[in-house]
Parts: sequence; C-alpha cells; structure tokens
Amino acid sequence: MKHLRFESEGRTLVGVWDEEAGRIRAEDGRSYRGEEVRWLPPVAPRTVVGCVLNYADHAEELGLERPKEPTLFLKPLSSLSGHLDPIVYPKGAEYMHYEVELAVVIGKRARRLTPKTAMDHVGGYTIANDVTVRDFVTNTFRPPVKAKGFDTFGPLGPWTVDRDDIPDPYDLGLRAYVNGELRQEGHTSRLQFRIPEILTFVTAFMTLEAGDVVLTGTPKGLSHIRPGDEVRLEIDGIGALVNPVMEETP
Repeated sequence: MKHLRFESEGRTLVGVWDEEAGRIRAEDGRSYRGEEVRWLPPVAPRTVVGCVLNYADHAEELGLERPKEPTLFLKPLSSLSGHLDPIVYPKGAEYMHYEVELAVVIGKRARRLTPKTAMDHVGGYTIANDVTVRDFVTNTFRPPVKAKGFDTFGPLGPWTVDRDDIPDPYDLGLRAYVNGELRQEGHTSRLQFRIPEILTFVTAFMTLEAGDVVLTGTPKGLSHIRPGDEVRLEIDGIGALVNPVMEETP
C-alpha cells in the first residue's frame, strides 16, 4: 500500500495511490489526479535523523574514512517538502547536490531497540533527497547543519510503502537523474550499517516516535545541480520523487 498526504482546496488530506487508476484515493473516497493537488511529505515526523558516509564508495568519493559507528545529523523539519515542490538554490552557493536515500519511517515508539527487535518498529519506507551545499561542509567533525538544513532541502515522497511490501530492503536499486541524465546509481546491499544497526544505535539515547524518519545514506555519484534543473530520484519498489530546482528570490 502506498500512503500519502496532500493538499487540496486549502485542506490537508491523506490517502493512498491507486496504481491501477493512476490517481489518489482519499480517505473520504474522493479521487484526485496527481496534478490537481499539492503533494506533501508523506509523513509529518517529529524527528528526522540522517546517517552520513554509510556507503563505502561515497566515503571514498569524498576522500574520507569510513566511520566505525553510525555518524548522525538531524535534518530540520523546516527543510521538508513534497514531491514536485521546488528545491531553492541559495544565493551565493557554489556546489549544491542531490543525495538519493532510502528513508525508513518509524511505525511505533522506539526506545532502546536491539538488532532483533528493530525491524518490528519499522512502518515503511519512502524516498529522501538529502540536498546539500558542499561549500558549507568545512569540518567533518561538526554536524553539517547549514549545509543540509536550508528550507526545501529535504524532499520526501511521493508516498510511503508499507514495510511488508518491501520483502528485502537490502535488494533495492537507487538512482538519481538530472534532466533525464543518470548521475547517481547504487544499491542498498552496499549499506555499511543496516537498518537494525542504525536504529539500535539511535534509540540507545533517543526515542523515535511513529512517523519519524531515518535517512540511511547515499552512494557515490554526486554532481552539481542548478536553477532550472529537474531532479528525479528512484528507488526500486517505491517509485520516483521529482523536484525542480529554482533560484532563490528576495
């Protein structure tokens, strides 16, 4: 089942994606075309936790050592946006890039999980674009809050897919296209720290609630994006998250 949130006529609604009809089916039974609505992030998390350098090839791409334990940052809620929402290119930025990531959606309160219990607390999955301005990553010992925290730098969507509909989260291809050109490609089998390890590490000190999101990292293949570009991220079994890039306005 593909669950989503959207806005129509000033109302925030929830529904599911009807694959056969190619339409949104709202809880009240009404049906909408995708282009008729504003897509919202498919969940409204309290916390978004990111995991950096979780693919060896990405660490090598940046000339950095692979971490010995999950290396985390918090993505601001103000950065979140939905499918088809624009990513705003900040004035003065020199190198802004996409990051395609499998995002884990927490299904129920999670505290002090273990590798054996962690997956019981996963509700589903979605696609995340962890947009980053590389100019502002100047010290790898400090969380990249500014680099990853601008408004619009956290597209999520277009929907969440139930955990049971993804039989093996480590058998998913990830791809990023810019204006139709394949720029990034990876596979979740290459995750350094898998979902139970990440959730066990995080919940040892932080409670995660239903709807919270954990980003699992991005593979090699970063490249610059500019105003006027269109970024399309795909993950097998989930779908495609598309966002245009626009210039910042006063």
